[in-house]
Amino acid sequence: MSESMAGLKRSCRCAELDTSNVGEKVTVMGWVQKRRNLGTIIFIDLRDRSGLLQILFDETKLDKEIFDKAYGLRSEFVIAVAGKVEKRSGETNPNLKTGEIEIVAEELRVLSESDTPPFPIEPGIDTNEEVRLKYRTLDLRRADIQANLIMRSSVTQFMRNFLMNEGFLEIETPMLTKSTPEGARDYLVPSRVHQGRFYALPQSPQLFKQMLMASGYDRYMQIARCFRDEDLRADRQPEFTQMDMEMSFVDEEDVMDVTQRLIAGIFKEVLGVDVQLPIERMTWREAMDRFGSDKPDIRFGMELKDVSDIVKDCDFGVFTGAIESGGSVRAINAEGFGDMSRKQIDALVDFAKGCEAKGLAYIQLTPEGEVKSSFAKFMKEEEMSALISALDGKAGDLLLFAADRDKIVFNVLGALRLELADRKGLRKPDDYRFLWVTEFPQFEWSDEEERFVAMHHPFTMPMEEDIDKLESDQGEVRAVAYDIVLNGIELGGGSVRIHRADVQEKMFKALGITEEKANEKFGFLLEAFKYGVPPHAGLAIGLDRLIMLIIGLDRLIMLMTGADSIRDVIAFPKVKDASCLLTEAPDSVDGKQLEELGINIIEEK
Repeated sequence: MSESMAGLKRSCRCAELDTSNVGEKVTVMGWVQKRRNLGTIIFIDLRDRSGLLQILFDETKLDKEIFDKAYGLRSEFVIAVAGKVEKRSGETNPNLKTGEIEIVAEELRVLSESDTPPFPIEPGIDTNEEVRLKYRTLDLRRADIQANLIMRSSVTQFMRNFLMNEGFLEIETPMLTKSTPEGARDYLVPSRVHQGRFYALPQSPQLFKQMLMASGYDRYMQIARCFRDEDLRADRQPEFTQMDMEMSFVDEEDVMDVTQRLIAGIFKEVLGVDVQLPIERMTWREAMDRFGSDKPDIRFGMELKDVSDIVKDCDFGVFTGAIESGGSVRAINAEGFGDMSRKQIDALVDFAKGCEAKGLAYIQLTPEGEVKSSFAKFMKEEEMSALISALDGKAGDLLLFAADRDKIVFNVLGALRLELADRKGLRKPDDYRFLWVTEFPQFEWSDEEERFVAMHHPFTMPMEEDIDKLESDQGEVRAVAYDIVLNGIELGGGSVRIHRADVQEKMFKALGITEEKANEKFGFLLEAFKYGVPPHAGLAIGLDRLIMLIIGLDRLIMLMTGADSIRDVIAFPKVKDASCLLTEAPDSVDGKQLEELGINIIEEK
């Protein structure tokens, strides 16, 4: 039966005690992790968010009622214990903060009893994730998950303090806003008062933070909740958090300077890692040409080489066909993979097909000096020699070729280099390689819509020398946009915004947004910009992804398993179908609520 804690007040958390507290009387409260019965002695491992503390119940020094209660304790009972801090009477535990002390209990109250949990409340359990998420309140008690969320809190606080010292103001923007085009799908919220009309949950605070710049607030920041109705992956959630900032009277250099100093501060504070500043830079074009990715992992080589000029006149139709269709032929040298069997190479071909390639050509330079190739019969001897030379091929190497549209070639070879690097252990976990990727394309082609769409958003400033191409040569327009990348993972990105009415008008025309449509969707922003708007720029860092990455690095330093999903760093996450296993959301609602909203649900036959 549960008891009251009246008259007892917690004096400290469990792991806040050490040998300096020996002799003190304390009161601690928490959950029973484990009970060990040694006859006249009972040991309890008591757990709270700070860690574990050993409690000793000695039958010879306690009232029978107290000792009997200790005997009846079970895992996850919530208890309060008052007693004296003593040095451990038995063996110490160097793995615990409190491993040299224990509490000799004088009083015990059972504040709440517990059923047997469906899984052990321990770090690193292999329980099915769906079970863990269904019983998330229990899962959140585990020390590794608690450490994740405590670190998240610390990083968030560091961000706030750093940016406040840089002159930023924290300002909240609306959660109920207007649905706008040119982005991911919105989550819609029906209005009861305005039936038939809908709010949208914000995909980002983009438009509001730009209006704050027009309002003269100069430097804005927010730990912002954002929502996107997208298919989920391990690193994506329907609702997520980003550290959002915007600055006036600045260019991209100012934003990048503040951001990289913020990142360096976080990594020093949390991991003790010194980030070398300034962070290396690379244009989007160079990143794609060299690594096949706009978020390249630069910890290792295996760079792409364009061999189109070498094979443009060969007799291999796969190569020449790709070039004639406006694509390219590119390759990587997988050094040390020349001893692969034909079956293993065929598996690489299947991997490439999973990346939308029609196939994968290769030249295998065996360790014994033999040359094997899937297309040698179509090539002249000098052409084969030129290819091997261009890729610095030597005995023991495997040269892999992709021929198609550039987008597919980059996708295939970019993914292959990561796959092969992992097989050779080339992506060292203690090697932190930050990178700024700059000069992104302003537009990207959408096969689905058969038109150019904004790669970032319609308010990104094009590079000054490319403004004249907005309506005539959209594929060649570069944006004043920048992403910060660590070890092949994008941490965040931003851009200089359009503050000139003439450039914004050209941008809308390039996207096929009429003046009427622009005013319908963005009229409030355009109206605000009529009255003097400063040059401004900003950036957002995905807080969930940053925390996941930091925790992964931290665990690797401690030789522990890193977080492999954003769900491990969010208190109450969704699963892949955007549902919550804990609350069973989304759920049906009462018919009366729908009637008030003017909504009728049509059942699909």
